[in-house]
Amino acid sequence: MRENSLISWLQQLDLSGQNRSAKDVLHGIGDDAAVLRTSGDIVVTTDLICDGTHFKLEECTPRQIGRKAIAVNLSDIAAMAARPTAAFVSLLLPSSFTRSMTSELMLGLIDLASEFECSVAGGDTNVWQGKLVVNVVIIGKATNRGPLLRNGAQPGDVILVTGALGGSLAGHHLNFQPRVQEALQLHEKFLLHAGMDLSDGLAMDLARICQASGCGAEIHVESLPISSAVKQLSTSRDQQFKRALGDGEDFELLIAAPEDEAARIVSDQPLNIPITAVGHFLSGSNIWLNKAGNRWPLPHIGYEHGTSVQ
Repeated sequence: MRENSLISWLQQLDLSGQNRSAKDVLHGIGDDAAVLRTSGDIVVTTDLICDGTHFKLEECTPRQIGRKAIAVNLSDIAAMAARPTAAFVSLLLPSSFTRSMTSELMLGLIDLASEFECSVAGGDTNVWQGKLVVNVVIIGKATNRGPLLRNGAQPGDVILVTGALGGSLAGHHLNFQPRVQEALQLHEKFLLHAGMDLSDGLAMDLARICQASGCGAEIHVESLPISSAVKQLSTSRDQQFKRALGDGEDFELLIAAPEDEAARIVSDQPLNIPITAVGHFLSGSNIWLNKAGNRWPLPHIGYEHGTSVQ
């Protein structure tokens, strides 16, 4: 699909109500740049996905790819406990990509963006001889409580995670739901010290919060919420724990909260998904696993984006 045809098609979608959420976009697709109405703190994220690393084109549909392209960025906005406003999409299309494939990709992206009142306000397209590459930029707004950052965890804080962990390649990495509403709800009702999304696995992402916050941590492996996919893939409990820690692409929330607030969160279960306490932040810089009172260092495992999907 040529760029002019794609722009015309997207404008028609907008007029038909397919892209319904333009209250913060004064001028979107059709000009050289978008015009946004802004106030307060602005949150900006970008993420790129490509064939062979984040998905395999022969194993999924263009609509699934478009959905994932926007979902990973919405997950980053959720990590900051912010509201998404506008998305900008750049496509590097293989020469073999057809008009219908491009349309399906964009529909997968737009449908999920619309769920979160995020307007697709611009972007770019090019064709080349290589594999499919999709890049998305999302602009969001922080709430009155400000953005949730990685650097606020304190010794004694509880480590909380939403949902279940591991086994993402069984399908979750293509159809996960970004935790935007869940993050906003928690940030509004409870005192949270730090947070991020679990894109690369609990082991790797917890290490990032610890580094940013200047503290250590301890995970109680028997408390880890194991996904049903992991339980089907692995019968060994030790293997299940390892996959929950390192499979990656869970796109759940990882949160640091004071002990009393965390107890209230776990007791109230205020979300439509489970939220589980899996450990504590500690003084120092060491990160430990604890099983039945026995401690050992957390292994450096997780999803490396420089490698291809298996």
